[in-house]
Parts: sequence; structure tokens; C-alpha cells
Amino acid sequence: MSAKHPIISVTGSSGAGTTSVRRTFEHIFRREQIAAAFIEGDAFHRFDRDAMCAAVAEEEARGNRNFTHFGPDANLLAELESVFRSYGESGTGKTRHYVHDEEEEALYGQAPGTFTNWEALPENSDLLFYEGLHGAVKIEAAGAGSEINIGQHPDLKIGVVPVINLEWIQKIHRDRSARGYSTEEVMDMMLRRMPDYVHYICPQFTRTDINFQRVPTVDTSNPFAARWIPTADESMVIIRFARPRGIDFPYLLSMIHDSFMSRANSIVIPGAKLDLAMQLILTPFVLKLVERRRRAA
Repeated sequence: MSAKHPIISVTGSSGAGTTSVRRTFEHIFRREQIAAAFIEGDAFHRFDRDAMCAAVAEEEARGNRNFTHFGPDANLLAELESVFRSYGESGTGKTRHYVHDEEEEALYGQAPGTFTNWEALPENSDLLFYEGLHGAVKIEAAGAGSEINIGQHPDLKIGVVPVINLEWIQKIHRDRSARGYSTEEVMDMMLRRMPDYVHYICPQFTRTDINFQRVPTVDTSNPFAARWIPTADESMVIIRFARPRGIDFPYLLSMIHDSFMSRANSIVIPGAKLDLAMQLILTPFVLKLVERRRRAA
């Protein structure tokens, strides 16, 4: 954590909805005239698309069917932590971009599935914003000095965690429509990822400061047969605060109609009110970080 160079991390599984949360933060940054530097978790994958396919095949030949981007071996987590540390100390660091699709191919001039060159983060940014799989991960390894604790660096950690059937529905629909995968291919990837999901993704959500969990109010018993993603109006969102002291719950309840508290640290809101809730909750956190930075500077 750093007063002069704060870091915000948004963590969620593939298909969880972290991109929507990023858009909300981008809106806050524009409105409040905050200069943010951005890091995408995909930029710190170890392999490009072709190399990852080869690595998966090699691991499977060895008997390991669970080599995925959710685990540490397929990512540059030590390098990501180094960037977080560097930014916290001096506001500097390097990142790159993973080209996902044809739209980004036109933007970056590179084939989908490849990385752009490493580039320095913008100078004189007010904060660093990370969105990806491992923004709060902690991995204890056997060797001395080999522990990875990315979660110790961000000043604000956000978890995006739909209930798992909804998360699967969102992933299935995204991967079929945007990436051309079959349902069977998506199911196979889910099964491959499950051990890493349990060991590396889920534990992060006990280290986050705020979790947003969307819960559908329609039947999602068989996510593999769902014809469409439950809409915001067909959902509720549970917002859990790790440290509720200082959160003005009466104000939030008055501003977000049909909301209620389910526990002393949790508020439940209609799904359609999620953007409003994030604006009301996250803006004060962001402004506090920026004001602390300016006082420290």
C-alpha cells in the first residue's frame, strides 16, 4: 500500500463481469478528472494463444489436465507483483496488452492471441487500476523468498463474484458468441480450471475490501441449457464490506430503493441498481485515495 501511489485492483473469474466494473471506474475517473494508469491481468499471462495451446498439450501428455490461466504456472505473477511494488514505491512500471479479437487486431495491428510490446506506464498518474484474475492472490511456496503476495499491495481490492451457475452462464454465452467456442469446449475448459479456481481464485475473495455478488432470481439450475443470461432486473446483488465501519448504510438504503441489509456488513440491492450503487460506494473511496496522495506529495 502506498499513500503517494495508490493501487486499485478488481478481481474476478473469467466471465464474472469485471469489465463492467472497470467501465464504472473509468466513468468515475473521467468525472473526477483522475489520471489513472491501467493494467489488464491478461497482459501477465505467460504464453500467447498458440504457445498456451502447446503448453496445455504438453502438460496433458504428462498427465496434468488442469493447466490453465487460473493457476500460477501459466502466468507471470512474480512480475505482476514486481510492477505493483514498483508503482507503489515510485509510480512507475511496465505493462503490455493481450490482443483478444479482430476488433483489437484493428486497434493494435497484431493478430488475436498475441501480446504487444512492453511499455512504461504513463507518467504522473494519480493511481494504478488493475482488472484481472489475480489482483488479491497470495501463494505460499516452499522455497525461501518465493512467496507471491500480490494482495498486499493494492489500497482498495474489489471482488466481482456472481454465484457460480450465473458465472458459468455468462462465460458460456460470451465464449460461444464472441469467441466461437462450442458449449462442449467451454464445459471442458471449466472442468480443467476447477482445481485452480478452488485453490487460487476463490481464496482471494476473503482478502478483498468489497465484494459484489450477483444472484439471479430466476431458475439457473442447469447453466449449460440456459438460453440467455438473466438480466439485471432478474437479479439481486449482495455487496459485502470487509470493514463496514465508516460505511453510511442509512444513506445507501435511502438512495437505492428496494435495498436492505442482510447482515451487519452486507447490503442487498436490485440488480438494475448496481451501477448506481457502485457510483455511490466507490467514488468516496477513490476520492479518499487521491486526496491522500495529494497530501503525501
